[in-house]
Amino acid sequence: MEVSAVRVKPLPMRPEQSHLTLAIRRFRRNRLAVLSSLFIVVYVVVAFLAPVIAPYDPIAQELDNALQPPNALHWFGTDYFGRDILSRVLHGARVSMFVGLIVVGVALVTSVPIGLASGYFVGWVDNILMRIMDAILSFPPILLAIALMGALGPDIQNVMLALGLVQLPRFARLLRSSVLSAKENLYVEAARSIGARDLRILVVHILPNVVAPIVVQATVAFANAIISEASLSFLGLGVQPPTPSWGRDLSEGHRYLEGAPWLAVFPTLAIMVSVLSINFVGDGLRDALDPHLRTGVTEAR
Repeated sequence: MEVSAVRVKPLPMRPEQSHLTLAIRRFRRNRLAVLSSLFIVVYVVVAFLAPVIAPYDPIAQELDNALQPPNALHWFGTDYFGRDILSRVLHGARVSMFVGLIVVGVALVTSVPIGLASGYFVGWVDNILMRIMDAILSFPPILLAIALMGALGPDIQNVMLALGLVQLPRFARLLRSSVLSAKENLYVEAARSIGARDLRILVVHILPNVVAPIVVQATVAFANAIISEASLSFLGLGVQPPTPSWGRDLSEGHRYLEGAPWLAVFPTLAIMVSVLSINFVGDGLRDALDPHLRTGVTEAR
């Protein structure tokens, strides 16, 4: 009796998950980072929509309502000019976000060519570029920023330029160390063997593989930019009145801590919560993108 062969349909193979998919899944497991990212989304929305959602004009003075405590009309109270603190905090988020983005952008644009060239070519190129970075790093960041502001003058554009230059060495040195490691990989040797030029190797093969640490450093730089801008504004070297700024409002409000503490409390809370949230997201990204945490086994869904 002839037994007919039974054709068994093979099970569909599960496609290998990409590093990006694994990184997203790993990031989602960090509840603190996810919660902080939600706050950052709110922070960005508030910064963009501050002119729409702010209940009052942040620079309009109403001396009859000066130093009012938090109430139904003014949730965060008013300052000594009668200006609404909530409106100033919302508009201050707009300033801090703009400063953070420009500072990170300036640092990235200037540091990427320096870090790539220093790590790839080494030799005298590396020596010259890194000695310049070491010279900048020899100064405390806030003192260097104050010195640059003293030379450039107190202005928001000068604040962003000074803080971007202060952050430059950290990005450049981090990128250099990543390039030193990446250029020893086999795919770089394969690109050289087929005659690829140095510029193509740097841009196409090396740069995409060193993005992860730069992304994490960008979150740290963003948080540092918020603190540094607030510090410079507190000292009178940053945003000038009557433009709303968390650091400037804190500087003006700390003199009234005994009689009207809300003037300093709410700008301080805005700085603290924003910086903490950005740092928590940075920690989550570091853990999610760290290649040492990846295993060859596909993670379970």
